[in-house]
Amino acid sequence: MEGNNLCKFIVSYIHDRYQLKLDAFNKAADKQLSAASAEEQAGLEQQLFEQRRELEKKYDVRTWLTDAAARAGQISLVTHAVKYFHGDAKGSSVYSTVTGTETAYLSTATLYSPAVDAVGNSAALDVAKLLQTVHEGDSLLACLKRGDFSALRALAENEAQSEQWISGFMQALSDKTLSTHQLAKQLYFPVSDKGDYHLLSPLYSSSLAHALYQRISYSRYSDGSVAARKARREGHWHPEAVQYFPDLAVQNMGGTKPQNISYLNSARGGKNHLLRCAPPQWQQSLKPPVSHKTFLAAVSPKITRVVSDLRRYLHSISERDNNMEIRQQRAEYVDELIGMIFSYAAEIQSLTDLQGWSQQEDCILKAAHQLWLDPLRQHTDPDFKLRREGGEWVTEIAEDFAHWLNTRLNKDEKLNMGAVEFREWARLMRSRLREFEVAQQENWQ
Repeated sequence: MEGNNLCKFIVSYIHDRYQLKLDAFNKAADKQLSAASAEEQAGLEQQLFEQRRELEKKYDVRTWLTDAAARAGQISLVTHAVKYFHGDAKGSSVYSTVTGTETAYLSTATLYSPAVDAVGNSAALDVAKLLQTVHEGDSLLACLKRGDFSALRALAENEAQSEQWISGFMQALSDKTLSTHQLAKQLYFPVSDKGDYHLLSPLYSSSLAHALYQRISYSRYSDGSVAARKARREGHWHPEAVQYFPDLAVQNMGGTKPQNISYLNSARGGKNHLLRCAPPQWQQSLKPPVSHKTFLAAVSPKITRVVSDLRRYLHSISERDNNMEIRQQRAEYVDELIGMIFSYAAEIQSLTDLQGWSQQEDCILKAAHQLWLDPLRQHTDPDFKLRREGGEWVTEIAEDFAHWLNTRLNKDEKLNMGAVEFREWARLMRSRLREFEVAQQENWQ
């Protein structure tokens, strides 16, 4: 990229940020003026005028770059970040420049152009974005790495100012003191029979996680992928292959503040995909439960062991007073049971070749269970979609589960599962089912 083009990008970037701040300021100012009395307006207008001038000065190109260079030391540009293991970990993150030609194993080194992440003070992430944003195939970060400072020198008032900017922005490229932390991952790796060891501190590859996220997002939401899935549902040919990622898990990092982990984690909304790595297992042909009135009848053989374990446990503590330990252990059994039911439901929901199976004439499955287990039907049945989005079926499934579980547990005459337990099982299933629905939404697009 020629320095002139990069200069234009830097000026445009600062102007865009100024415009956002100015729009917000003007909106707030209009509210203040409309609420002020006629006597107060003159003084308020002068005050707002001065504040607007201060905002304009703050976003003067040279002033903003001087401030950004001073704040650059608060962030580090990295490929591997320590905070993914724990949000309060204070150890060093690493920028890896290692490249490899060996493609037998997927790693950061095999990425052609790994995305660069930024960690540190989230208030300085605007500086990271300036450095990282690619414009016409180049970025300010790439220029700094190769020693090309022409764009900054062209914008600076004098040599001293340009050197101040260069020195400041270069601070983001290195971590001066390498260290680990008690909240970081640490592995003792033996190196001899005498008890000698190395202490290893593995780091999470944010660059690799971002590449995986982009690949999966493209396969789901790109125009070509959406068109290909639509053609598959309608039985038409399409030149683009349909890609699926079975049993994909999503790990959320940072909670409601993903920016506290890293810049790229914030860009992903905290989502980090985990691919299934279990060995393949032989399974019999899976069929939807069209011949059952409830899906629970179909899934019962798969979960008999857990129900029996729960029944035995409740029998063993039936003479004891209820306490926190008992409630926690009981909840773990029920949680495992619901998890196995959801695993079965996810398999049924993934039967894309049988989309709309619940419309078969011989299907006797309850309507609420059809709404849950055949979500792909909503693509072709507007009334089905409307009822599914209504959400009333969630409560019915939760109550069916509670009734089914009470019936199984009451096979032990010593147990007396009644209305109290019914409400608790229904509450647990209803809560988990809503979480399950949110997690599965992307698979039905």
